[in-house]
Amino acid sequence: MNKLVASADAAVADIRDGATLMLGGFGLNGIPENCIAALVKSGVKELTCISNNAGVDDFGLGLLLKTRQIKKMMSSYVGENAEFERQLLQGELEVDLIPQGTLATRIQMAGMGIPAFFTPAGYGTEIAIGKEVREFNGKKYLMEHALHADFAIVKAWKGDTMGNLVFRKSTRNFSTSMAKAGTITIAEVEELVQPGEIDPDHVDVAGVYVHRIFQGSNYEKRIERKTVRIQSHN
Repeated sequence: MNKLVASADAAVADIRDGATLMLGGFGLNGIPENCIAALVKSGVKELTCISNNAGVDDFGLGLLLKTRQIKKMMSSYVGENAEFERQLLQGELEVDLIPQGTLATRIQMAGMGIPAFFTPAGYGTEIAIGKEVREFNGKKYLMEHALHADFAIVKAWKGDTMGNLVFRKSTRNFSTSMAKAGTITIAEVEELVQPGEIDPDHVDVAGVYVHRIFQGSNYEKRIERKTVRIQSHN
């Protein structure tokens, strides 16, 4: 099976209106910048996007929100995006806010083939409305379903033409699980190598999960909120 595609445009060409997408990254770290730009260019709309965050106004998923291509967001953190807030308050965007640990586990369970699990997170809040509640050892738990997507789109530091992927640091937080939870998984990589050039011990996601791969370019790698420590001279 030839998994290599020429570009981001080719990788997302069959994503149609109404598709459900998972998009990897943690904050703005490790997001699939090339594929997001290609989706904006394609004009595909009515998307349901599953991501830890919603980007910022002029970067990441904020670009798809700006062009009104997203119908629904499923995220755990959305605090840096004014356009997201505007669309939410105006009733223009469906939003499913999910506790971060629950979101990560729902994605992980999909990749593992486990349909549902129980968690105490959200019990007694609005998150619990309509969900099954069970008691274990005197404590209440909510049943959460595994979260699948038509397409999982991730960005890795390195990959080979067989689809084996290596992520760096916090980009592993969601991307490694998302890559296993999509019906079709698309990977853009900073460095594309030949099979055998990646030490098997360093592979984070095996190529069996990846359907399309290409080498990306021109990554901005923005920092969502830069903080520095003032050095004391005492």
